Amino acid sequence: MELTEMMAQIKAHPDYDRVGMILCHNGVVRATARDGRPVRELTVRADRQRLAEIVTEMKGRPGIVEVLVELREGTLTVGQDVMFVVVAGDLRENCFGVLMDTVNAIKGEVTKKTEV
Repeated sequence: MELTEMMAQIKAHPDYDRVGMILCHNGVVRATARDGRPVRELTVRADRQRLAEIVTEMKGRPGIVEVLVELREGTLTVGQDVMFVVVAGDLRENCFGVLMDTVNAIKGEVTKKTEV
């Protein structure tokens, strides 16, 4: 999983001339849970079919040229990258919402996480 490779893929897109903004999200394993408990590791499982559906849906939104997602599964330790999301589109009014909706949909509908 490399953010630089994802950016290169966006820049090689045939419709890259329509892009006015590229947004990136990098989800990382935190040392504390939302409730403040310490976290040593995180196990992640993903519904890849639902992930593909979400990406397809987000790509269909107005002004969006490309949406790329890399999601790691398995047991990860504090500080490791869990997820990259890259959204490329025409205007910030279109891109920011798609980035937020994509991340929220993945966290709510795709991933199952267990903190230890």
